[in-house]
Amino acid sequence: MVSCPRPRISDVPPRTRAAAVAALLLLSGCGGGGDGHAGAAGVGDPYFPKAGNGGYDVTHYDLTLGYTPATRHLTGTAVITARATRHLTSYHLDLTGLDVEEVTVDGEPARTSRAGQELTVRPGTGLREGEVFRTTVRYSGTPRTITDPDGSEEGWLPTADGAVALGEPVGSMAWYPGNHHPSDKAAYDLKVTVPPGLTAVSNGELRSERTLPDGRRTFVWHTGEPMASYLATLAIGKFEVRRTTGKVPGYVAVDPTQVAASRAVLGRLDEVLDWAADNFGPYPFRSTGAVVERPDDAGYALETQNRPFFPGPPELGTFVHELAHQWFGDSVTPRTWRDMWLNEGFATYAEWLWSEDHDGDTAQEIFDSVYAGDYYDSAEAGKAVWAFPPGDPPSADTISDPPVYVRGAMVVHKIRQLLGDDAFYDFLQGWTRTHRHLVADTDDLEAYAEGFAPEADWSAVWDDWLYGEGRPARP
Repeated sequence: MVSCPRPRISDVPPRTRAAAVAALLLLSGCGGGGDGHAGAAGVGDPYFPKAGNGGYDVTHYDLTLGYTPATRHLTGTAVITARATRHLTSYHLDLTGLDVEEVTVDGEPARTSRAGQELTVRPGTGLREGEVFRTTVRYSGTPRTITDPDGSEEGWLPTADGAVALGEPVGSMAWYPGNHHPSDKAAYDLKVTVPPGLTAVSNGELRSERTLPDGRRTFVWHTGEPMASYLATLAIGKFEVRRTTGKVPGYVAVDPTQVAASRAVLGRLDEVLDWAADNFGPYPFRSTGAVVERPDDAGYALETQNRPFFPGPPELGTFVHELAHQWFGDSVTPRTWRDMWLNEGFATYAEWLWSEDHDGDTAQEIFDSVYAGDYYDSAEAGKAVWAFPPGDPPSADTISDPPVYVRGAMVVHKIRQLLGDDAFYDFLQGWTRTHRHLVADTDDLEAYAEGFAPEADWSAVWDDWLYGEGRPARP
């Protein structure tokens, strides 16, 4: 059995590291070729090397779950449809905690072993390159809350009356097995049964809900567009549900204690989506909405696909930010976690554009305030923007730091300055159209921008603002 070494990319220049990862995986036989027979444990992400798995591509997750908040007990059956990208005698799934009771491959029993977050599956017969196969995993237990490198919590978070599952960057492996890396997107069907009086909210469209003879309730959700696992969510609890019937059907679920304080901002859902579509191109999904829980249920909002999550009543700027992520992050998804600025820089810039279009500060005024150090309340916070270049965060615990968000937005503004307003909006809409429902990295953005305006000198944008150390000099 051939082992798959993780690529060593420390000496590769930041601007070409994403391409180097893919090339090294391919050469090592852990990507889409090679003569080895073991799928890789991890795809070589520069910050989360164990995330994801090599040797196959997931196309669909079919999850059947039951959860009892009083005992915090989860039961699950996951049917994972995938295509082998090489000949396989074994492969890995990401799953942390939870007890695995049975695994079959195409209906036949498979041998398994576990080490950390890796569930190794050995089917009775090998899988041919290009073969579509189904892995069924039956599991149960108490899902874990995962502490990220930056100290935030994700995974399965118990709430006052249920739970919420949040997955950025690797928390989804706490509640279902899979290929948990943003580079492998898939469609989802989720069927979840909860105690009487509770509601289960997930991504996509609600296909059905029914009450069982014992009073329990079953909800069936379908997500047809490709979705990265970190964007999958499940919120269980008591909710006041409002369905909207605008251009994009909406499903908004709010904890009853948060309804009054959330009403004003949530009532602008259609307005924000119309504005965003004018700027970024057609909305990329079939449904929209939001989930609002109590403020102490999580410490952050998250752009969960179709249905962003908010811990308490959202502020308007945060609401705009998370909805902009439906284009930048959810539809156009980062190839690796090094490309996080493609999510956060563009979503932060969306806040600046909203301000500009709604009688607030212009994007240029906000840019100037950040550059001068006046944007934040403290000098220390102002300096933090320049701690590292947004295109090359130094470690896993910094991928959500201010340079990725705010200096990332400054990179977007420098692109706007270089192109001019008319061309800039064509650029935004062309980028989201060209990479709709795909994954992309920073090299892809650079190539697209340079191809969009080949006569322009892009060196200062990339070398000084995206990858330069410290605060760039103003031209």
